[in-house]
Amino acid sequence: MRKETLWEAQKRRNPGHSAWYINRFEAMRREGRDLDGEARLIDAMAARGSRILDAGCGPGRVGGALAVRGHEVVGVDIDPELIDAARRDHPDVTWLVGDLAELDLPARGIAGGFDLIVSAGNVLTFLAPGTERAVLAGLAAHLRPDGRLVTGFGADRGYDFGTFLADAAAAGLAVDLKLATWDLRPFHAGADFLVAVFSRSAETGR
Repeated sequence: MRKETLWEAQKRRNPGHSAWYINRFEAMRREGRDLDGEARLIDAMAARGSRILDAGCGPGRVGGALAVRGHEVVGVDIDPELIDAARRDHPDVTWLVGDLAELDLPARGIAGGFDLIVSAGNVLTFLAPGTERAVLAGLAAHLRPDGRLVTGFGADRGYDFGTFLADAAAAGLAVDLKLATWDLRPFHAGADFLVAVFSRSAETGR
């Protein structure tokens, strides 16, 4: 039986949470706030027309910006309300409702690996507890042999950075780079945010 994610639990307690989340970013965009920092970093890592998976895409903020930059984007999120918002704002992108703990895109007609996978916005801290390693292994399985996974989330959100890095290693991912921000400031002891870039480890037999 599928475990309830922490995002779903939050919605169950507060049914208006998704609408609040969507409206929050819409308001920030109207104010002229910069919402494309993550997309700029991923775009800089990608060849033109790369296949990119936005894992935990929410309302399509990152994946939509990457599609505008010419990449082939697929976005997956557990929340149908967020996916509806992504489809509304970026109708030419493939957006799918799905649990990252059960990710199997070839079974849904999307074959082939991805050049890059991005999981921004604290997504990994909203998974169902105990599924983190399985999610990371599933993401690794969707990468091309030379593909890279980029994740970002804050400290003190219930997923210790050390535990996360151990889970990633167990899932067949090797750390290429650790940063403290999406604008490339170096990671350091005491940093309150971690952006980690991974590639598939040599012994990953996928």
